[in-house]
Amino acid sequence: MEVVIGWMIAFTWAMVLVLQCGGVELTFELPNSAKECFHEIIEKGTESTLQFQVVTGGDYDVDVTLTDPFRNVFYKQIKKQYDSFQWTAENTGEYVACFSNEFSTFSHKLVYIDFQVGDEDSLPGLQNSQPLTQMESSARENHVNLNAMSDYQTHHRLKETQGRRRAQDLNERIMIWSICVTVAIFMVAFGQVFVLKSFFSEK
Repeated sequence: MEVVIGWMIAFTWAMVLVLQCGGVELTFELPNSAKECFHEIIEKGTESTLQFQVVTGGDYDVDVTLTDPFRNVFYKQIKKQYDSFQWTAENTGEYVACFSNEFSTFSHKLVYIDFQVGDEDSLPGLQNSQPLTQMESSARENHVNLNAMSDYQTHHRLKETQGRRRAQDLNERIMIWSICVTVAIFMVAFGQVFVLKSFFSEK
């Protein structure tokens, strides 16, 4: 019974940290000829990571820029589908990540971003430097596994969304092509009927 309770406590600690970890992770729609920016206050010396991926829309590409508090661009990508960039803040202030679809006239984009700032906090009760007990080691291991599980789930959700969107586009194209072919068949059939009928009409 104590073992079961211990595993439940370890699992709860890991889940609490997963839910409390810092950063921004979201999916947003980027209209055609539009630009969206995200602002984050970052302390000097803090390591940060920006990951993005275009899920749907057009050629699955987007322009990305990162600027420091002095509005200097230190990261720039043109028509990129996905990327991951990690840096250490040299100054304290507002960092801005901008995603631009201004080069596209018709295509809307669906973009996923993961903007992580700083390291994750330690599990509750594990901040000290004392040797870890078996229960604490299990809690930390569960936390690592849950993070990996969350990353895999996010990856598969993005792939599933891309596949579903491409399947929907393919279905629409097939439907339009089928309608055109059906109309052409009826037109040819009626044309043949009229031509044959003209052969037997009285002059």
